[in-house]
Amino acid sequence: MHGINEDSSPTSTLTCIILAGGYGKRLWPLTRSIAKPLLPIGNKVILDYIMDRILELEKITKIMISTNLKFRKDFEEWMKKYQGVNIELIVEQSSREEEKPGALRSLSSLISNISNDCLVIAGDNLFTASLRSMLRRYEELHAPLIALYDIGDPSLARMYGVAEIDRMGRIISFEEKPQNPKSSLISTGIYLYPHYISQLMKEYLEEGGEPDKLGSFIEWLYKRMTIYGYLLEGEWWDIGTIQAYHDAIEKLAKNQKP
Repeated sequence: MHGINEDSSPTSTLTCIILAGGYGKRLWPLTRSIAKPLLPIGNKVILDYIMDRILELEKITKIMISTNLKFRKDFEEWMKKYQGVNIELIVEQSSREEEKPGALRSLSSLISNISNDCLVIAGDNLFTASLRSMLRRYEELHAPLIALYDIGDPSLARMYGVAEIDRMGRIISFEEKPQNPKSSLISTGIYLYPHYISQLMKEYLEEGGEPDKLGSFIEWLYKRMTIYGYLLEGEWWDIGTIQAYHDAIEKLAKNQKP
């Protein structure tokens, strides 16, 4: 294992935040007793695939995983396989859906206590592409950068945040779950944020923004400052339905070594 450990001291470092505080109700009964990021795909779990991509990034010196009281012990058990990796488990004080603070509110709280920039990944993301080139692009821009995926058909994009970008990659429109999507580029729940983003998240929440919708924050943010989209290559799944979960198993598990 490489890339993230207690002794890493690159000149410019990042913290990675993995959001895993949800209860996965759309996947019940699969997720009634197991957190969605810990669902198995072959001989790994979803979160292991995310870790594979994070561990390639040497500038990340710490990983913070945000979860809830219900699944705390499961994540603590999972973490044992990553001895020597600098992982901190942050536990929200909720045990059921109705008690959770919301992904954006949790993220705002976490980032406000961090002095460096952040890679944020929603814990139900499953993707095959390396994030190295996305990080290089972020270092060129030093502006909010969100990973987009071309789902191929605008009619399939209705369940996601839909973006339009100009030739420089700037986001020129963003709409959360539109009835009539303007493009087939959807937000994946992977973000690179400068440290100052916490103040903007706080402002968004104070204005009454949705505390549980990461995409609604992007919809609010692009109207106030320049943010960029990065087109994610390879394959990507939002494990929000049982069908998507089975599709990912079909593609990924069959390529694993026994």
